[in-house]
Amino acid sequence: MTGETAPGRLALPERTVAARLVVVARAARAEDYDGVLDVLVEAGIRSVELTLTTPGTFDRWAALRERYESVLDLGIGTVTNARDLARAIDAGAAYVVTPITDPALVAQATDAGLPIVPGGLTPTELFSSWSAGASAVKIFPSGVVGPSYLTDLRGPFPDIVAMPSGGVDLDGAAAWLKAGAVAASVGGPLLGDAFRGGDLAALRDRAKAFVDVCAEAGDR
Repeated sequence: MTGETAPGRLALPERTVAARLVVVARAARAEDYDGVLDVLVEAGIRSVELTLTTPGTFDRWAALRERYESVLDLGIGTVTNARDLARAIDAGAAYVVTPITDPALVAQATDAGLPIVPGGLTPTELFSSWSAGASAVKIFPSGVVGPSYLTDLRGPFPDIVAMPSGGVDLDGAAAWLKAGAVAASVGGPLLGDAFRGGDLAALRDRAKAFVDVCAEAGDR
């Protein structure tokens, strides 16, 4: 069975695919999102994953969606159970991301018309999610394997759509995209100390650098 024959596959949001970059926003509290998201938008970021490990993400969701949905694909990440996935569906997330391989979550999301990106590392985990109908699979933690891993995966799974996550820096984003990733999922190397009171001008510069690298990769 190839990815092309899996029923119910949903495409990732167009803005996310065009940008080839997803910023994973993991903060100490949801109240800290706004100032950082303002800078990311100004720098050209067009897709942000808000994580459920940030306390209060669902409480802040409606206000954040109203404020940013015209310029950002807002996804919900670190979804690990059916209850939280149901809340993400009801909240109107642009996509959901999970760090685990669970075909039941893939089915729940796709049945609701919501693109889902499940995480995994081994070929068995990644293909299990892909064959279940995932929009893309998240190679996590990608730093364990490196961009050549995606090239190797494409041998038995030529149609698989994948993105790396976990420690992807600027050079790594370029390398993964060159290897065929649909997008780079980036957290700490881009955000740095922004959620801990860091320099927002420096954040803007880092974000612009990632935007430029991913745009260049998309032009190749």
